[in-house]
Amino acid sequence: MRGVGRGLGALLAAVTLASCGGESRVVVASKNFVEQDILGEILAQEIEARGVPVDRRLHLGGTFVCHNALVSGEADVYVEYTGTAYTAILERPPISDPDAILLAVESEYAERWNLAWAPPLGFENTFALVVRRQDAESLALVTISDLARVAPRWTAGFGPEFMAREDGYEGLKRAYPIEFGRVRQLELGLMYRALEEGEIDVAVANSTDGQIAGLDLVVLRDDQGYFPPYEAAPVARRETLERVPALWDALVGLESALDAEGMRQLNFEVAVRGRDVAEVVREWREGRAGVSEP
Repeated sequence: MRGVGRGLGALLAAVTLASCGGESRVVVASKNFVEQDILGEILAQEIEARGVPVDRRLHLGGTFVCHNALVSGEADVYVEYTGTAYTAILERPPISDPDAILLAVESEYAERWNLAWAPPLGFENTFALVVRRQDAESLALVTISDLARVAPRWTAGFGPEFMAREDGYEGLKRAYPIEFGRVRQLELGLMYRALEEGEIDVAVANSTDGQIAGLDLVVLRDDQGYFPPYEAAPVARRETLERVPALWDALVGLESALDAEGMRQLNFEVAVRGRDVAEVVREWREGRAGVSEP
């Protein structure tokens, strides 16, 4: 568990088990893209399997919207990424040590907002620059550094968060001396369409997006090691964990439950094949080795 949730065991052991009535209801939130909808539904179904009623606030908004909902008590738990918490929420410069990032966010989240990080889910979702395969092959594009040769005549598509974050576009320009001819700000769903239709030439994606395989895109290697680790892990209000001990049981039960390839497949089923999120998650839970309903 690498130190995650230190002290929570003792804290929860002293708490009387809550009932499953209204007081134990848990609000699960997620950010506003497909992977987050899937992860939010995974949390919701795992919690419901323990007899706890859940209100879903999936597709709620971006990083800051979900974080503020947790802090204000409008939500009880959502899945965050360690590198995002470290750079966007704590506003620290990117580093490459995953353990140092995890320990930092765990400590500061507890101190500043009384929030607890549960064990990581088992995969990392980092930013990734993607291009069409035909361009990668014809122009010999393998690394992000290779973009320097074509960038002045290319249009890049970046999301609003990537444009604003410490680990986003401004930091990328410091790590890689690349100047694009034009930069368009697009939402993720529109970005893939724009890339497919030739409206942009390179996009910033999430490394576990199902559309990467679905559209036969190529991920350019981060040869300067710019992007920090982004391990996915649930973050919850400690007050809720005290009130509903079964919530912590559900979150711990998901430790290392999903690797990057598994996450890409779930994303593919929903984003590319258009399947229902809840159905895809139910199938994943049923097929997961060792899953047993409490």
